[in-house]
This record gives sequence, C-alpha cells and structure tokens, in this order.
Amino acid sequence: MMTNPLYSTLFAPLAPRDSVLMHLPGGTSLSGRAFHEMIAQAGNALLAAGVQPGDRVAVQVAKSPQALAIYAATVSVGAVFLPLNTAYTPDEVGYFLGNASPRLFLCDPARQALMAPVAAANSAALITLDGVGQGSFADDMAGRTNSFAAVPRKGDDLAAILYTSGTTGRSKGAMLSHDNLLSNAQVLADLWQFTDRDVLLHALPIFHTHGLFVASNVSLLTAGQMIFQPGFDLESVLAALPRATAMMGVPTFYTRLLDDPRFDRDLVAHMRLFVSGSAPLLAETHQAFEGRTGHRILERYGMTETNMNTSNPYAGERRAGTVGYPLPGVELRIMGEAGEVAPGEVGGIEVRGPNVFQGYWQMPEKTAEELRADGWFITGDLGRVDADGYVQIVGRAKDLVISGGFNVYPIEVEMVLDEQPGVLESAVIGLPHPDFGEAVFAVLVPQKGVNLDAGAVLAGLRNRLAKFKQPKAAVVVAALPRNAMGKVQKAELRKTYGGWFQKQENS
Repeated sequence: MMTNPLYSTLFAPLAPRDSVLMHLPGGTSLSGRAFHEMIAQAGNALLAAGVQPGDRVAVQVAKSPQALAIYAATVSVGAVFLPLNTAYTPDEVGYFLGNASPRLFLCDPARQALMAPVAAANSAALITLDGVGQGSFADDMAGRTNSFAAVPRKGDDLAAILYTSGTTGRSKGAMLSHDNLLSNAQVLADLWQFTDRDVLLHALPIFHTHGLFVASNVSLLTAGQMIFQPGFDLESVLAALPRATAMMGVPTFYTRLLDDPRFDRDLVAHMRLFVSGSAPLLAETHQAFEGRTGHRILERYGMTETNMNTSNPYAGERRAGTVGYPLPGVELRIMGEAGEVAPGEVGGIEVRGPNVFQGYWQMPEKTAEELRADGWFITGDLGRVDADGYVQIVGRAKDLVISGGFNVYPIEVEMVLDEQPGVLESAVIGLPHPDFGEAVFAVLVPQKGVNLDAGAVLAGLRNRLAKFKQPKAAVVVAALPRNAMGKVQKAELRKTYGGWFQKQENS
C-alpha cells in the first residue's frame, strides 16, 4: 500500500503520544497527540479550501506550533509547502507568488491589507495566521475534525519548494521531494545521535532549511522534545538552556551568548550538542566557545538545494574552520577546469546524493546549468579537502553574502541601489562582522555633480528590501575598481574595507 513518506514517518507516530512534544513560551506545553490533532485540523481545512495534490501552499507567517502544523498538513494532503521569509516585502512576495502560482497564501492578519492585492494579482486565495495562532485559517481549523487520512505520495513527489537566489536574475525555487527531506533527517539523526531523550532548544526560524528541515524534522523523527521559541531572544535562551540537551543555531546565536557573562560552563552542564550552520563560524568563536563552556561546536554545511551535505563528526575531532566530512550517502568532489583537482587544491564543490533537489521550479535551463545529468550538483562554493578528508569552504563563486544565516545576493541589492536618486552605480560585498558573521556593505558611485548622502540612499531601501538584505553601512567613492575587461574587482573592495565593522566597534 502506498503511504505518504513524510507524514507516515514524522507525523503519524505523534497520534498516540501523550508526552510533551513542545515546550512553549509562558510555561505551557503541547503533547504529541495535541499537535497531531492540530495537523489533522489544518489538513482538513486545506482540503476544504480546495487544495489538491501538487498544489503549492505559500506561507509567510510568524513561527508558532500552528505554523509548523501547516507544514505537516501541507505535505500530508499531498501539496507542496512554500515557506517565505517573514521579512520579505510585498514586491518580493509578488515575485514568488507569480512564479509558484500557489492555490493558497497565508500571511499575518496585520499585513492582510498590504498583501491582498498581491495575492489577488496572482490568483491565490488569501488566508491569515499570526504568531499566537489567531487568524482566519485558525478559525477554519477550529471547526474541523481532528481525524485525518493522509493523501498517498511517492518518495519522489514534491514536498516543498524553497526559494534561493542566483547571482544573476531572480530567485529560483528549489524543488525538494519527500525522499530528499526524509533521507537527510535520517542520516543526521543517526550521525548526531539524537534519541527520544533529547530536548532540542529550537530558536531558529521555520521558513528556512535549518529550522524547518534540520531542527524540526530530526526532532520529530527521533520522538524527542523541542523548546519551541518564536525566535532568538537572549534571555529566553539563557533561561531554557538548563532544560535542553541540544541546540542548533547560526553563528550569531553563539556570539551573542558569548557576549553575556551568565553564559558559562555550569549553565550548559546538561547539554550534549551545539550545532552551527547557515553561515561560516569564525575560528575565534569556535575557540572562545570551547574555552567558556568546554563544548566544541559541531559545524556542518548545507544549502537550500541539498539540505545538509557535510558535518564534523559527533565523536571524532570537530575541526575549527572546516565543515567536516561528507555525510553518509553523500558524495563530494572538488572540480577545476580540467576535472577533479588534486587533494588539498581549491576548486568548485559539487555534491551528489539522495539529499540533492529535483531541480528549479519552472526553470529547466537553470536546472541544466547547475544540476548535471548524472546527478552532481554544482554548488557554486569554492573549497578544498585536506589530507584528513575534512572539507574547508574557502569562498563563494557566486559572490553570495551570508548575513546572520540568511543568503543575500549582491546583484539584487545593487539593482535597487542603482535606482536610488543620485546613484550612478553600486557594488555590494560582504564584510566580516562581529555579530552577523558577515554584513552587507555597499560602495556607491554618485552621478556627475551629485553630492551623495550614503545614509539617505540606504534609507530609500527600507521598503524595498527585507531588512537582512539592507546594507549595514555604505561609502561613496569616485569610481569602482575594474579590471581590463571592465569587471568590478570586488576582491579589491573587500581588501580596502575588510576591517570596517571591527573599526566601528573599536572606535
């Protein structure tokens, strides 16, 4: 009999579970059984709204148990879950809805008036849900039965589309199947030794691979508990740590904890594992964390298109500045112009395995460019493999900036900057930042005769781009450095301004 892989493996086992699944803010909790009933009500509400297998359900809502239940319900009814960053503006959301053509779009009730024209223009039914589980969709769920039969799906059927940008053009929708997500969760749960005794401190967003598919799926798969927090709040995390056994975070979480003297060895005596990803962890942070707590952070490497590819070992040496070994079942190679490079040499990272996505939604040309016919995915990252087999990422061929764990593609920011009054052209780069790991920085060239105010230019971006994409600082220069072919030399700009944020902190 055909089942629904994600529902059958992650969610169906919750139905009889009376023990706590989620510890919630304010001291309340949710049992596995209660969460399963929430999934069933959400699934029945989706079916009543006309959602068919293969339809897309786009969601831009605050993190809550209800929001996670909608992910579960969407895959359970055979539809495709499309989470969107809560910081995206109506303009940005309009692109995603236009490209993915979802049947439903869920947004916060506070943004309903802003988003209604966007949804209508893209023929998506608009429903609402806020961070405390209130809204028109919650009202509809409340009237539904909590018994539910999942729609059968095959392993290669789509479960989710997550959008990731390229360095040129607009965002691309990475198509992820049930098997892509399940295989990765199973490998990670085993590798990181998660069991039903674990309590995961979950402060990550759930519109992103890390919080949705790594943290949530691994915890659900192993029947553990989650301390489910709306976001990273320092006081809440410090209060929760003594009750947790594991935490997954981005480097920013760990630098903020280290900035607080209350974060010490005693506070984390009960912890088993700290995992970091979504952005490079500075070696200094790695060392400072071990010095303070006795724990070595486990760093891993993943992408929207692949979920996780590599991980430092759980039991072996967790080597600072590396992302460990390829995961079991995942192949990794370093490629140069003439094929695979010699060990230790830098080249383009390519991966192949059951975790690798199905291609880009409605973009066969892009898929063909980046996903080889034999299954190897060209990541666009540059790296090397050392003599011991550890993978080290040395740069990003695609010029990607990762700020606070979120991907920022310079071309998108540059296009908006160049439209600002008085700006002739711009170059956007990522610079080291003590809090965000990397921060977006803009170099602006004024139009002839214009006395450009960098602050005013940045202010013009507030309603055009999500906050994480907006440059943290900008400078005005007479001209951008270029090579003989006219290409902007971003390496020169990084060299010139590399210590900008450290200087600001020390001044």
